[in-house]
Amino acid sequence: MINKDLLEMLVCPQSKAPLELIGDELVCEKSELAYPIIDGIPILLIEEARKIESKK
Repeated sequence: MINKDLLEMLVCPQSKAPLELIGDELVCEKSELAYPIIDGIPILLIEEARKIESKK
């Protein structure tokens, strides 16, 4: 789906924290946002992200 090297370089545009690939989304635990991946392209726009519940 997403190249491992690319995934290691991507960060959350809001918090600058690393992103984790979960299903078809890139998830940032720090900002509690999940960014969609559409047709293999990560959409790293804050306004397109989905708010997630914290695991804290």
